[in-house]
Amino acid sequence: MPSRGIRIPALLPDPGLGPMVRPVTLVTGFSAASHATAFRLWAMPGFLPGADGPGIHISRPDTMAIPRRSGIVGHVGQFFPDEITTFEGTLLTSRVRTWLDISRRMSIDELTVVADHLIRCPRPELEGRSEAYATLEDLAEMLDRHKGTPGIRKARLALEQARVGADSAPETRLRLALARAGLPEALLNLPTELRDGVVRQPDLSYPDYLVAAEYDGEGHSEAGQVARDIAREEDFSQAGWLLVRLSKRHLTADARSAVAKVRAALLDHGWSPAH
Repeated sequence: MPSRGIRIPALLPDPGLGPMVRPVTLVTGFSAASHATAFRLWAMPGFLPGADGPGIHISRPDTMAIPRRSGIVGHVGQFFPDEITTFEGTLLTSRVRTWLDISRRMSIDELTVVADHLIRCPRPELEGRSEAYATLEDLAEMLDRHKGTPGIRKARLALEQARVGADSAPETRLRLALARAGLPEALLNLPTELRDGVVRQPDLSYPDYLVAAEYDGEGHSEAGQVARDIAREEDFSQAGWLLVRLSKRHLTADARSAVAKVRAALLDHGWSPAH
């Protein structure tokens, strides 16, 4: 009995978050999963403090009483019709509204990670969709709708930092660290023809200096991927480019190691901090 009016058979295996949230949205009228719970249901990237903590976050219109029941973190607010949707049978706040709701607890950079995730162009062959979850204009409109909402100042700063093109949270964090260190702004996942018939798409690139940077995640330790990475590096080298390969360890300590490697590559290829 996770909450009043809800029963779950004791012998059932862990059903996951969605089936636990759905009954809560049904037993209390005009209720939708929101905040940290919607963040998890949408599988958003970024670090949200307390996202895995106990309690299901539920929101209702501010014309109604705040949800109060065991195991529930209640919220009330103003909602436009397109800010509530359904995902796998569960009523919850839209991705863009969820981004605004979590802004109070997230850092500006982590809000930027989520914004980049929402506006990135998907790869249809891998993801089964061809449209971004949102546009920069969608995010800006959400902020204009809810002026004065707690956290909105951080969300506005995150929106200024957001860029279309980052394919992952580490790529966004790397981009922000490089820009903060005074390096030129990189192009993101830009198809680059290195020679006839050979096109590569580096995570970040500086075409003016023939420098590119790639973030190698955990999958890059597999034998097949290692061979592909070597071939990729050879393609860049033969075209006169310098490819900087980075991993998780380079992003620790404010990505100082990553910044140093990319800075050295840019300096080696003619960049000057005075430019």
